[in-house]
Amino acid sequence: MFPELESAKFQEFPFAHFLGQAELPSEGAKWLDWLENEAPWELTVTKFYEQYEFSLLHAPLSPSLKCLVAPETLCVLKSQMFRYFGQPLSERVDVTAHKMVPKQTIRLHNDYLSGGESHRLLLQLNEGWKPDQGGYLMFFRGPNPEMASNIVEPVSGSVQAFAISPHSYHAVSTVHTGKRFTIVYSFFKASE
Repeated sequence: MFPELESAKFQEFPFAHFLGQAELPSEGAKWLDWLENEAPWELTVTKFYEQYEFSLLHAPLSPSLKCLVAPETLCVLKSQMFRYFGQPLSERVDVTAHKMVPKQTIRLHNDYLSGGESHRLLLQLNEGWKPDQGGYLMFFRGPNPEMASNIVEPVSGSVQAFAISPHSYHAVSTVHTGKRFTIVYSFFKASE
């Protein structure tokens, strides 16, 4: 499912991350249809973001989506994360779906929690996304908005992955039109 990760572009600045493109299977259209019409979305509101989400590991998935959480997929992704970041990871992998609708934003933050996830991989599912729709993933070289360094359009099939640390500042710009769907894989360091 992710053959193109072999040629993803790894960068150390502003923090360790890579950007790539996955060859989505023909089932990709069914994924979006299910996410649009049947997924069990729950609104989550915190002090720095508002979005809809749910765990793919605990939801009754349509047959076409089961490959996203299949043990083989998680194993391949984990090995790719090790290849790029060099960090041994535990067997635990959390998989969630995120949906953002107009006026929703994820403000600048770093997600760092002691003992929390150590790495994250994002798979964007936004067929026909246009630049004026917003919803850009942004990386920052520090905790201030004027320190933006990378701006990534959430094109369908694009993949972004990064190491989570006190310096992994990122945000998602306001969605102006349409819905922004992302599958989020959260990885954890192996016990030392």
